[in-house]
Amino acid sequence: MPEKTKKIKNPEEKKERYFEGIGKRKSSVARVRIFPGGKGIKINDKNLDDYFPLSGLRKKVNAPIEKLESSEGFNITVKVKGGGITGQAEAIRLGISRALVKFNEEFRKRLRRLGYLTRDARKVERKKFGLKKARRAPQWRKR
Repeated sequence: MPEKTKKIKNPEEKKERYFEGIGKRKSSVARVRIFPGGKGIKINDKNLDDYFPLSGLRKKVNAPIEKLESSEGFNITVKVKGGGITGQAEAIRLGISRALVKFNEEFRKRLRRLGYLTRDARKVERKKFGLKKARRAPQWRKR
């Protein structure tokens, strides 16, 4: 019985070249892939305008690309989960910035100066027992 031989193609030919960056903010995590050439941002298989209806959030997401004023366009795909829309937008911004640095190391200095490469470590403080919220104590009564 003759054995079947599989013709293995070069895996480099099959997949497109992309640069990946991970961004986090509060409880949101964004995985960003940047493909050189083209234009457009897809977030969870939706257009940027559909995913973020508020213009301020769209500006946060686009900020690293606009500030660099690079002549080359980028096709960006994002998978984001967790948290709210503001945390997701800022996580995407960090992921795009990190991916741009992998694409071109010269972008690091400008993005660092703008503060786009710094991970904002603030998270929600936990509630403590005996208190109404994390720090809000019950109202004190003398009698």
